[in-house]
Amino acid sequence: MARDASDLAHRLAREAEAVCRYYLSNGRRQGNYWLVGNVRNTPGRSMFVRLKGGESGKGAAGKWTDAATSDHGDLLDVIRESCGFADFRDVAIEARRFLSLPRSEPEPERRYSRAPAPSGSTASARRLFAMSRSISGTPAETYLRKRGITALLGATSLRFHPRCFYRLGDDAPTENWPAMIAAVTDLGGTVTGAHRTWLDPSGEDKAPIESPRRAMGDLLGNAVRFGGAEDVMAAGEGIETVLSLRCVMPAMPMVAALSAAHLSAILFPSRLRRLYIVRDNDAAGESAAASLIDRAQAVGIEATVLSPTLDDFNEDLRWLGVHELRAAIAPQLAWEDVARFLELSA
Repeated sequence: MARDASDLAHRLAREAEAVCRYYLSNGRRQGNYWLVGNVRNTPGRSMFVRLKGGESGKGAAGKWTDAATSDHGDLLDVIRESCGFADFRDVAIEARRFLSLPRSEPEPERRYSRAPAPSGSTASARRLFAMSRSISGTPAETYLRKRGITALLGATSLRFHPRCFYRLGDDAPTENWPAMIAAVTDLGGTVTGAHRTWLDPSGEDKAPIESPRRAMGDLLGNAVRFGGAEDVMAAGEGIETVLSLRCVMPAMPMVAALSAAHLSAILFPSRLRRLYIVRDNDAAGESAAASLIDRAQAVGIEATVLSPTLDDFNEDLRWLGVHELRAAIAPQLAWEDVARFLELSA
């Protein structure tokens, strides 16, 4: 096992920058170092990875140190922590996949005590989001802009994964497609799940697969969040629906619950006083809005429904345009929220 680990670490070190760009995608290169927040791919600058150097010793390529914690290690540790792996076997398999090497035989013995996260679990969702990177300049950004969505500043709950696993069923082969990854969080901001939108590599449309949208983890009551909610918030079903409204109200905090059923069950922030319910023009949307109005009013929250002209607000944005969308939204808002949130020159 030790020889296998040493060989993999040396091979990864020869590709140190590529490893960092993939597993520490929230960082950036500065000189001969890759700077990032920590080994779990958090944005920041306290951890630095040496990109060039010898194969061993203090200045070896692939060695990293976190100045904030004094933690240090090699690129196998980066793969382990950024992916959330518990066993060295899984780390080695992932490293070999990245390096396009065959699996070693026999399998390395287990080094860590925790079991790997089950597929579809909250832990798997957190791992996937941590492995993903900013959508800027990716097919995910292209996909959203093709749908008329340009107000992406502050949309930190969205990330991009270039090779996200997709499998139609248990017996189906595993495929890899680019994907937009959205973090589902609770009221405290803890990631509880993730939503995947698999994309065509060009970003022009969703991937040509049977089920290009799927969610995983703990979703009930939680949501994909854009901005921190205080006294006013808007809540809708789909990510693209909510992002469409942000094109004319970028300062209003909004959440996407991912389905009509989950919209009716969202949890309310403690300081919320007015809730805008972003409904879709269908029976499920009407039912979710009615249920959410009853729940909000029962705890003293004013609830107002925002209705699209067409089937949903993304259709309004794409087919009617941003000016028509703004004009249609204005009379549906409380007068004080028009001045506070509606961007008059969007």
